[in-house]
Amino acid sequence: GCPASAVVCIVGVVGAQQRSFQMLLLAASASAAAFLVPHATHPLALAGRSRRAADAVSTIAVFGASGRTGSEVVLQALERGEEVSCLVRDRIRLTAPRDHAEMDLRKGSMHNFSPYMNDKMVRTEGSVLNRADVDDVFDGNNITGVVVALGGKTREVGPTLLFDGTTHILAACKAHGVKRICVVSTVGAGDSMDQAPWTFKLLMKTMMQKIMDDKNAQEGLFLDGPGADLEFCIVRPGGLKQGAPTGIVNVIDGEAGAINRADLAAFCLDAVLDPDFAHLQQAVCISSDMGSGFKSLMSDKTMSRMGSELSRPLEDANPFGF
Repeated sequence: GCPASAVVCIVGVVGAQQRSFQMLLLAASASAAAFLVPHATHPLALAGRSRRAADAVSTIAVFGASGRTGSEVVLQALERGEEVSCLVRDRIRLTAPRDHAEMDLRKGSMHNFSPYMNDKMVRTEGSVLNRADVDDVFDGNNITGVVVALGGKTREVGPTLLFDGTTHILAACKAHGVKRICVVSTVGAGDSMDQAPWTFKLLMKTMMQKIMDDKNAQEGLFLDGPGADLEFCIVRPGGLKQGAPTGIVNVIDGEAGAINRADLAAFCLDAVLDPDFAHLQQAVCISSDMGSGFKSLMSDKTMSRMGSELSRPLEDANPFGF
C-alpha cells in the first residue's frame, strides 16, 4: 500500500513493544518521504562516492571553463582534489567565480586559479571550433571525464557554436578513449518544452530561437548521433542563479525552477566522477527549491541589466543566463 496507509497500520498495532513501534514508525516515515520526493538527488553528498580509491585522482576536461558555470566546475573539481584541463578563448578571463577561504580564492581573481599558482590546473588558450585546440586539452593529460559548458552571445560565437564545438569534443573523446561526458543544455530543449515556464517558452520561440536550434542540434549528437555510445548525461537546468552551492538538486518531471550555477556544476561533476551515477545516457531537467518562472530569477537581475539584455538584437539577448 501507500506510505500513508502504512502509518495508519502502525498506529493500530496497540500491543507492539515500544521499541519495535518506534522502529516501524521511523521506517514508515522514511518510506513516505521517498514517496513524496521520488526524484530528489543531492550531488554534493555524492562527492565522497566519486573516488574509486583514496588516492585516485581524476582529470576533468572543462570546455567553457571561463564562463559562469564552467568556472564553478573548475573550482569544485579542484575542491574535490581532482585535476582540471581547461579550454578558454582568453586566459585572463578564467577567474574564480566566488570567494573560497580554504582555497585562498577571491571572486574575479586569477590568484590560485591559474596553472602558474596551482599545479592541478592545465589551461589551453584556443577555440572549441578548432579541432587541434580541442585535442590539446586531451593530449598528455590522462583525461577521465569531460564537462561541456559552452555558451556565449550568438553575435560573438556564431549560431552553431554548440553543435560544431561539441562535434570536435566528441571526436577527441573517442580518439582518447574517454567515455564519461556531461553536457549543459537547458530546460526547453529536446522533449522538455512542457517543463519550461511559460515565460521561457515565449522567449525560446522568439528571441532565443537560434540558441534553441543550436542546443537541440548539440543534444542530437548524443541522443541519436555519434555520441550515443558514450556514458553521457545531458543536463537541462531551469533558470540559472549565482551563489554558493545549496546541495539541493532535484531531477524533475514537472516544471523546472531556478537553480544555482554552483549546484549545476556539482551535478555535472557527479555525472563524470560517480561510478554509480543514476542518469547516464539520459537527458534530465534539474532545479532546486527556489520556485519557477520569471519571478524566481529576478532577485539576481537588476533592472538595468535586464534592460541592457533586452535591448540587444533579439537573437543575442539572453536575460535568463542559459
